[in-house]
Amino acid sequence: MRIIIAGAGEVGTYLAKMLSQENQDIILMDPSEDRLNLANTNIEILPKVGNPTSIRDLEDVGIRKADLFVSVTPEEATNISASILAASLGARKTLARINNYEYLLPKNKEIFEKLGIDSMIYPEMLAAKEIVTAVKRPWTSQYWELFGGAFILIGVKVAENSLLVNKQLFELPSENKLYHIVAIKRQNETIIPRGADRVEAGDMLFFTTTKEHVKDVQLHTGKENPEVKKVVIMGGSRIAIRACQYLPNNIRVKVIETDKEKSHRIAEIVPSNVLIINGDGRDMDLLKQEGLKDVQAFIALTENSSINILACLVAKRFGVFKTIANIENIDYIPVAESMNVGAVINKKLIAASHIYKYLLDADVSNVKSLTFANAEVAELIARPDSKITKKPVKDLKLPRDITLGGLIRNGEPMMVNGDTQIQAYDHVVVFCLETAIRKLEDYFN
Repeated sequence: MRIIIAGAGEVGTYLAKMLSQENQDIILMDPSEDRLNLANTNIEILPKVGNPTSIRDLEDVGIRKADLFVSVTPEEATNISASILAASLGARKTLARINNYEYLLPKNKEIFEKLGIDSMIYPEMLAAKEIVTAVKRPWTSQYWELFGGAFILIGVKVAENSLLVNKQLFELPSENKLYHIVAIKRQNETIIPRGADRVEAGDMLFFTTTKEHVKDVQLHTGKENPEVKKVVIMGGSRIAIRACQYLPNNIRVKVIETDKEKSHRIAEIVPSNVLIINGDGRDMDLLKQEGLKDVQAFIALTENSSINILACLVAKRFGVFKTIANIENIDYIPVAESMNVGAVINKKLIAASHIYKYLLDADVSNVKSLTFANAEVAELIARPDSKITKKPVKDLKLPRDITLGGLIRNGEPMMVNGDTQIQAYDHVVVFCLETAIRKLEDYFN
């Protein structure tokens, strides 16, 4: 597949690195040769200096043969213009990064589709929604609804008092009817578990379950679930503003922003339950003064990953139950996990999740890159006569880096076991390591 990525910033560079590992034909274009030189370190991509809104430059990078054109420059207008031009010049699919939620409204999406833009992503909005989900489910490290909420994916660090600790998976027959443990993250290793694998205290477990059994996952992992009534956000970023708009009105929110003019601008657009404070969120006296000890959730959203990590650790020392850090440097994420920072937000991973489904030939409705594991979870549809439908799951000889987390048949969610026979048009939750994402096509096509 020939993929052209416009914009060698953080998102574009990360996408290029990720996709180059999948043996895709990747071209990364940017007007700046310096940015391309930085992006082209130790990855197999073809860097091209060029302006994505120039017809000549697009033709020079082979836009007429492109299977996918992705424009993720910092400028929304550039991304929209470039995607329209790319579609007009022959690109099969186009995707643009935007900063305006209005463009995503159904009545407006149709306008852009007619112009040739197949999809648009607003990473800040998606990040804000993940923050709201994390605040609503403070006991989880990851909580994601699959197939419109028919299945739930939950990532949670297991406490020492968990019912699951020191048990092998085959010893949990009754629990497996309530949920399926699809992965174990232990230190730097992600394990797709089999029956003989044992759960250890401190493991990050990933479960698939249904809504009625979410409470069972909480109880079995030994986690508390306090009600969040007060939230402090450090940094008045676009993610912070969106999060304030999405958080329930019954939650009292304080946003601490260092820039005075920015503080005034934010105060004009956030809901009435949000108080904007002009100050430095690293100031311990200020945090004490603003009652951090009485807060249930602390969210660090500055542009500095290190500051966000340290701020969350300080908040934990104050006794804050839920901490969330915006960490844009992916190399810092394992460090943050080892330090028990809490939930992590990363726009690059969010953008990558959205784009992944365009790369698979199988029927994919969604793909999620998991923050704390080098793994993906995908929602796929089993096509008639595909390999996945030929035998019971235990006889399919699935690769060790793939497991099935559940399925929906005729609108009814079902957990999967070895005797399950996948049928045509079943909607299947698949959990796999990053190395296996392309293998899914062999089973579902």
